[in-house]
Amino acid sequence: MKISLTDLVMALSNAIDLVSPVLTGHHSRVARIAVSIARQIGLSRKEQKDIFISGLLHDSGALSLKERLEAMHFEARNPSLHCEMGYQLLKSINILAKVAHCIRFHHVYWSRRFEYEALGIKIPIESHILHLSDRIDVLCDRNKEILGQSERIVEQILMQSERMFSPELVREFISLSKIEAFWLSIQDDKFFEHKRFIPIHDTLEFDEIEEIAGLFEKIIDFRSRFTSTHSSGVAAVAQELGKCLGLNEDECRKLKISGHLHDLGKLAVPTEILEKNGKLDAEEYNLIKSHTYYTYRVLDNIRGFEDIKEYASFHHERLNGEGYPFHIKDKGLSIGARIMAVSDIFTALTEDRPYRKGMETDSAIRIMDKMADEMAIDDTILMVLKDNIDRINETRKTAQEKAYTEYQNFIENALKNAAEHAMHHAGA
Repeated sequence: MKISLTDLVMALSNAIDLVSPVLTGHHSRVARIAVSIARQIGLSRKEQKDIFISGLLHDSGALSLKERLEAMHFEARNPSLHCEMGYQLLKSINILAKVAHCIRFHHVYWSRRFEYEALGIKIPIESHILHLSDRIDVLCDRNKEILGQSERIVEQILMQSERMFSPELVREFISLSKIEAFWLSIQDDKFFEHKRFIPIHDTLEFDEIEEIAGLFEKIIDFRSRFTSTHSSGVAAVAQELGKCLGLNEDECRKLKISGHLHDLGKLAVPTEILEKNGKLDAEEYNLIKSHTYYTYRVLDNIRGFEDIKEYASFHHERLNGEGYPFHIKDKGLSIGARIMAVSDIFTALTEDRPYRKGMETDSAIRIMDKMADEMAIDDTILMVLKDNIDRINETRKTAQEKAYTEYQNFIENALKNAAEHAMHHAGA
């Protein structure tokens, strides 16, 4: 597969913004502002690329709607946690290590940088650019034309020079603010194309794609302890089923990646619904049903992901046409999509949920046998699952136990480090 890092990150950024219409396009706009300032001060193309990706992912650690909306206040309340969570999510991915460091400190006030330096921590200039860019977009009213707002925004930024923001960066921003195209490009979500704005040749290797997909999985699942291991289980089962069916290595890896990504659209579903301890009402169930559509739409923007988009997005389609959201049936569903459907159902039935304990495999198979009889799922793939049930279930358990350990470590480290950093924030 020939997949662009920027395409992949742009898709994730768009998915993160699904959580609320208030947030739509925020990551992309911050990335554009940040690159404009980076160019203004003469940063290299490589540095511009890193800050663009940092802008696209800067709030990736704000895992709930409440956290995202709080971050949209000009003087954000206790931003240390989401900065630290973003860092913890990204730091282990080699190609995003610098991005992780930038995001970790993107709410540090300029006047507080010396306190960090006393601890041996140097705040990178990219973090200060990102902070300024983030606050510029927060000050923009999306419901009004942008040019008439420029004077007000400049005044508010200027008032915080030397306190919140670097005086040098503020001066460069003021120079940019005199150019109408700068403001219009911020508001230009309709015609914006990231490949033209910052042309980058950054094709990923297969291993790197799996790493980024694993990041997607954490951002999707770590929103709640009840979902913290689901996608890892689906990915493990799908890959193992592919092996049992004799698919080649690349196809099995595509299935694993699809498992990581299959619930990407659930970023549009409030956490409260995912954690509800009881039956969903009609409106809540409709929101849940929308997630596969959003998975499809987000992945549709990644060139080279055509198979993965199909496998990941069609896991709630059924052979009899009674699935959702497209009601594709029978021959319209590839073997990859059929494997994903079986993998998702088996994992969902056997894992713990807020409203019930996970089923034993015998009980889960009885339910799935009935679904096969009703032509909902593929009976051949189900037969392969049953023939290899112990091996596949052990693979699922191992993957989910590993994911839960990672989730616990992620939360523990983020809370501990955020508490240490909070005292250095102006709002502490």
